[in-house]
Amino acid sequence: MDIHHIRYFLAVCDTRNFTRAAEKCNVTQPALSRAIQQLEDEVGGLLFRRERNLTHITDLGALLRPRFQQISDELSGVRQEASRFLCLKNAHLKVGIMCTIGPRRFTGLLTDFNMRHKGIQLQLVEGVPSRLSQLLEAGEIDVAIMSSSEKFPERFDVTPLFRERFMLAFPTGHRLAQHETVPISAIDGEIYLRRVNCEYWDHLSHLCVERGVKLRISYSSEREDWIQNMVAGGLGICFLPEYTAVIPGLQVRPVTEPEVTRDVCLVTVAGRRFSPAVSTFVGAVKSYGWAEGASPVSMRRSAA
Repeated sequence: MDIHHIRYFLAVCDTRNFTRAAEKCNVTQPALSRAIQQLEDEVGGLLFRRERNLTHITDLGALLRPRFQQISDELSGVRQEASRFLCLKNAHLKVGIMCTIGPRRFTGLLTDFNMRHKGIQLQLVEGVPSRLSQLLEAGEIDVAIMSSSEKFPERFDVTPLFRERFMLAFPTGHRLAQHETVPISAIDGEIYLRRVNCEYWDHLSHLCVERGVKLRISYSSEREDWIQNMVAGGLGICFLPEYTAVIPGLQVRPVTEPEVTRDVCLVTVAGRRFSPAVSTFVGAVKSYGWAEGASPVSMRRSAA
């Protein structure tokens, strides 16, 4: 059943005249008449009776008119919804964010994106890299922003956004405050509070072992706020990414000898076609001035 035939039928119902209906539908009168006849053949009965200049709808036509109108309305609604989606007026976007990435560097991006594209509803999904990779591959998130101490799988397209150093966090008055930068060898024997979700922990731990540095792990948690509060309370030290938002009472210094860095990247599935909303977001992320973003955490002195 052709939707155009339904549209012609409804036009005849409204105008009660084949000629005016044809003009309304922007087709010739013979073409409209043939379409109505084909529709009648499909439903198995007459839909109109034509008497000179008057056209009357039959009982069958009256019965089917509400159903045909519903079909037309639903199709119109589909077109409008698709138009809103394509015009970014009612689009949804799921962005995976690695849980160890601080929000400070992304606030400016999200604010600018929201101002420019108010019709896009953006949902942030937090997770560790392995989980975000699964969600991305399954199509449950559209893009991911994350880092990895290992090479990303070939199935992903990866765009580096910015690089950040790893810092050492310790409480006010700690002996490490005398250093401008802290060599890994200097933390030998310290009590360490482990951030479970740190994707670089194995790499950092390996560096310590290579240099004969022994850490006493006294506490592990997935909660960044718990770890930071315990460090501030004098219960140990921890590694933190450079752009992490730190609580008052924490001092931080860059890790050196060796310096440890990570690249935060935009990750998408290679070859997967983007929706207009995803394409717009990816373009915004790639063109954002990351080098001009928020400054890293300050090296708080004991007087802080």
